[in-house]
Amino acid sequence: MSSRAFKNPISESAPVRLTLIFIVLAFLALFVLTPLLIVFKEAFGKGSGEYVAALQEPDAVSAIRLTLLVAAIAVPANLLFGVAASWAIAKFEFRGKAFLITLIDLPFSVSPVISGLVYVLLFGANSFLGPFLKSYGIQVVFAVPGIVLATIFVTFPFVARELIPLMQDQGTGDEEAAISLGANGWQAFWYVTLPNIKWALLYGVLLCNARAMGEFGAVSVVSGHIRGLTNTMPLHVEILYNDYNVVGAFGVASLLALLALLTLVLRTILETRYGSELSAGQKH
Repeated sequence: MSSRAFKNPISESAPVRLTLIFIVLAFLALFVLTPLLIVFKEAFGKGSGEYVAALQEPDAVSAIRLTLLVAAIAVPANLLFGVAASWAIAKFEFRGKAFLITLIDLPFSVSPVISGLVYVLLFGANSFLGPFLKSYGIQVVFAVPGIVLATIFVTFPFVARELIPLMQDQGTGDEEAAISLGANGWQAFWYVTLPNIKWALLYGVLLCNARAMGEFGAVSVVSGHIRGLTNTMPLHVEILYNDYNVVGAFGVASLLALLALLTLVLRTILETRYGSELSAGQKH
């Protein structure tokens, strides 16, 4: 049989390959690199002194602290939920399992604005729960608890969706072997399951943290946009830009951009070093 019969059916000529590569690079340059460069250009447009002053402004400091606080609460909560949900779905068979997986994917299909509105309807001034909780000194909407709840909702799929395919692919053999050798359930999880999922878990936490810090839609609805109190970094950027404070807006935005770049770098490192352990978790 001639060698032509073994020709790669998806091979393309050099001009076609170069054209496709050019289109991809042009798209990335136009929609990714250019906006990123503009952010830093505008942030340092009046010098590093103005940039530092914008970040030290009291409302900006408050927004940064609130963003870190919300992420510090939402990410561990999603870590616990993600591990528990993944353990239940991958290791056990029970009625309603498919429905649980569908619920985990719900934030991917629901607009963040809608999710924020739901919390307003549940805990707002005209709801039943809002006035009841406020009578005990607990305010959810237009306060930190509402921001935390909204952030948890939009971010809780990230850890679970990284772990579920991986744990399903691994099966239950290792845990069963550990238990047969005398380990209890906690020991099997701590010494067998957790080491097997640690890199996928870190990957999911990384993505969850990036989304938690950058969330705008849901947080915007429940925050009330109170300067110095309920504005996270994305909301503070919007307010500064509407006030024509370009340096301040792009200065805070540059911090979010740096977070995105750091997330990208860490993600690339994880995929490069531990790609075989992460591949199963990315087949969804």
